[in-house]
Amino acid sequence: MSKMPERGGARTLNDIRPGGRVRIHRHHAEAAVRQRLLDLGLMPNVVVTVVRSAPLNDPIELKLEASSITLRRREAITIEVTPEETPEETPEEIKP
Repeated sequence: MSKMPERGGARTLNDIRPGGRVRIHRHHAEAAVRQRLLDLGLMPNVVVTVVRSAPLNDPIELKLEASSITLRRREAITIEVTPEETPEETPEEIKP
């Protein structure tokens, strides 16, 4: 069984709405599920965009660097993420 992250401020991939862009921080999955997630390319420091959610809200479609994958919500909740700044959100340099 997968160990669920403590919800004290940590966000999981399951919390991200379509269009959200995040960076994977760490996994809380174990054994075969963990290996499957790593094989799919869901490794720490990889940037992931949530594309859409299926009509019944499960599974979700994710866009990685050069691939798209679908993931069950029960697996997405085991992946801890941090916000990824987009170019629009980073402050521009002040020109003299």
